[in-house]
Amino acid sequence: MTVATPAMAQDANGDGAEAPRIIVTGTRQADRSAADTVAPVDIVSGAELSNQADNDIGNALRISVPSFNVSTQPISDAATLVRPANLRGLSPDNTLVLVNGKRMHRASVIAFLGGGISDGSQGPDISVIPSIAIKQLEVLRDGASSQYGSDAIAGVLNFILKDSAEGGEISGKWGSTYEGDGDNYQIAANIGLPITDAGFLNLSMEYGESDATVRSVQRDDAAALIAAGNTDVADPAQIWGQPNVNDDFKFFANFGLDVTENVSIYAFGNYAERNVDGGFFFRNPTNRAGVFEGPLVDPITGAASTAANAVPSVLVGDMSNTTAGDCPAGIPLTAGGGLLPDPTVLAAVQASANCFSFVEMFPGGFTPRFGGDIEDYSIAAGVKGQLLGGLDFDLSYRNGRNKSTFMIRNTVNASLGPNTPTEFNPGGYAQHEQVFNLNLGYELPVGSGSVYVAAGAEHRNEKFTITAGDPASFELGPLAQPTAAYPFGQGFSTSSNGFPGFADNSAGSWKEDNTAVYLDVEADLIDALTLQGAVRYEDTKSFGNTTTWKAGALYRVSDAFRLRGTYSTGFHVPTAGQANVINVTTQFSNGELQDEGTFPLSSPAGLIASDYIADSVANGGLGLARPTLGPEKADSFTLGIAGDVGAVSFTIDYFNIKLKDRISRSSTIDFPAALCYLADREGVTTSCAPGNTPPPAELLTQLDAAGVIDRADFTGFEDLVAFAFFNNDFDTRTQGIDFVANTRFNLTEGGVTKATLAVNYTKTDVTNLGATISSTRARQLEEGLPRWKGFLNITHEEGRVRGLLRANYFGKYFEAHLEDDTLPINAKAKLTVDAELGYEVIDGLEIAAGAQNLFDTYPTLNPWSGIVGAKYGERSPFGFSGGSYYVRARFQF
Repeated sequence: MTVATPAMAQDANGDGAEAPRIIVTGTRQADRSAADTVAPVDIVSGAELSNQADNDIGNALRISVPSFNVSTQPISDAATLVRPANLRGLSPDNTLVLVNGKRMHRASVIAFLGGGISDGSQGPDISVIPSIAIKQLEVLRDGASSQYGSDAIAGVLNFILKDSAEGGEISGKWGSTYEGDGDNYQIAANIGLPITDAGFLNLSMEYGESDATVRSVQRDDAAALIAAGNTDVADPAQIWGQPNVNDDFKFFANFGLDVTENVSIYAFGNYAERNVDGGFFFRNPTNRAGVFEGPLVDPITGAASTAANAVPSVLVGDMSNTTAGDCPAGIPLTAGGGLLPDPTVLAAVQASANCFSFVEMFPGGFTPRFGGDIEDYSIAAGVKGQLLGGLDFDLSYRNGRNKSTFMIRNTVNASLGPNTPTEFNPGGYAQHEQVFNLNLGYELPVGSGSVYVAAGAEHRNEKFTITAGDPASFELGPLAQPTAAYPFGQGFSTSSNGFPGFADNSAGSWKEDNTAVYLDVEADLIDALTLQGAVRYEDTKSFGNTTTWKAGALYRVSDAFRLRGTYSTGFHVPTAGQANVINVTTQFSNGELQDEGTFPLSSPAGLIASDYIADSVANGGLGLARPTLGPEKADSFTLGIAGDVGAVSFTIDYFNIKLKDRISRSSTIDFPAALCYLADREGVTTSCAPGNTPPPAELLTQLDAAGVIDRADFTGFEDLVAFAFFNNDFDTRTQGIDFVANTRFNLTEGGVTKATLAVNYTKTDVTNLGATISSTRARQLEEGLPRWKGFLNITHEEGRVRGLLRANYFGKYFEAHLEDDTLPINAKAKLTVDAELGYEVIDGLEIAAGAQNLFDTYPTLNPWSGIVGAKYGERSPFGFSGGSYYVRARFQF
């Protein structure tokens, strides 16, 4: 990697001479080198992204860009399908992603479970970009909203596609972990084709699969069941590891053609799809609420009881649903030391046509498998060039769509009893975006220097769609009657357990649009000084308008020493998805799984939440500020030094980003308590009392009967324990330092050795903690990523031999296991080592072997592993699968 300094590039004679590397990110001028930018720009070559064990480009970036972080996300609902990534410690949607300089569309997935830092984010899915298609990646580490628009607060990732009109490459790779799981393979190809003598068509394809890994221990409760004699419990009962990734296909095309000497047309686009299948939480056959957990019962008959000798039970449903007393209330848990159902009552339930318990179907409990299909495609086209004797122009259109279709299996809709399917289609999300863009630029001579003036306009519209699931995934079956009295209020949960389907009331499409104009000026008035200024006005349909600006300067103290700095303002508006999504997730809380919903503030549930939060404590509310949702705004500045000392080029850059009114999913609100508040306010008679809150299904039915709500608006929400919403409720300051040094030398007489040392320090402080953000969340924001991260990368080429050795350092960090700060994992700093050795067998054909995490380093052991079986914390910045190895064959022509 070379960074904001002259690149280590061979000249035409191949003698290894240095040549300036031209960049297009952070500047509007066509001939600006990375050494002459007012803000730091990292350049990562396509070769560096390809010469790694990982098939996923996000994992490749985390050991190529020190301030970039991404974790495995093993059990994170939809975030497992599209993993959220962080640049400079900020949320994924604070980083703008470009492809060939054009805004990339977002993923359809919203990361509801993002480890605190990424909760509620909706960023692009960079994993759809095949590494073989990338010519280079340019990483602008500076606020750039005034240059590129909303989202560019942490910085910009600009993926530049290969544009060769000839030659190509074919590669194949196979690898596995030291543990023997996680087998993966990948085949890829790239070819450049001439389009007459004035154009090119460059095509790239990649296909691969990755098997799951298992880094689990047996859960304490599952081990106790086995010890008690339950032979149907799996070992391990719950899987922690990377998911299966199947049929991972990626395709990119890049086209350009010179129409005249000064005008060219271009187009590029992609298609990608993959299937992801991962694990979920184990459902204990004795105490999973809504499926297995029954009331206190008589230890002999199973009848509901409040006597002193009453015992816990396994829930029994009365399928006749017409008369009381056909079935026991529960099967007493009296066998196996209180962990197994009484065999006599169990046999009676099994023999009855009217009685049913899920221990008949799943005597050892069950663990759902969750995943889905991701489909992504886009097309961009434009015309650019120069008119009127020097007016640069670029007119373009881009259309992109990302769709996720979810699947959950090995689970039940408990309210359907024995008639439940065990596999469901819960529905899905789709994100569709269109961008129209016009950029103009003109260079004006001023004295002995020049001023480049750029201006332009952009219109962007987006549509977020929720597709309803199959009816069984949200249906209220016969065992989910909405009254409280046994046996008609039978206590079985509705919807597909683990990931409830999107009901018809949740489905729909929502739109947002944005129009912007900008002015960007770069001035080289004297050789020693470059000045930059930009201003942008942006207007959104739902969230008003804003003006952002940026000023920066680069001063060349000498040929070998440069000072630079910027100050900018930025903003990020909520997406159509964040403003309108309805979702239910299953999370671990207070030692139990519970269903938590996310609703728009404008929805019926959101209005209840707003009133409950804002009303006074005396009136039953929380007495807090009413939540609102709008843009978040940023102020940031950088100050840096770039220089050359002998053969070493280096940069040191300090950054400071203040974010106000950050957009995020709130911490959860007690759903039954909010419904009780509404019932009391409207004078609806309920049995609400402190410490005795009726289930939501009963409250919703009573409120509907009283005409306070429309019951249909709450279909699928009958089992919610808590709910949340998107709002603006906290401020942060993120600051740090990036240091990068590059050199090249002749370690041997016939070889060339290159070395890069890159170190990042990032620290986030929550400067204003809102009422709806928990202290756990604040600590995750401040300590959830390593403050120190870096790598030392050494490559050597000599004749037909090529070698790579890289040491990666990940500093200590904090993880709230199961999102609970009373279960802290204080992870220690770790060092991993990667190595690769390649040999060119014949001209163009190289065989390589390598290892990632050569010495099989694992993160800190989880001291709470027995709770849900996670041997390591799930937020490790380098994963938790241990070492892996691979072999690769590559033919270049």
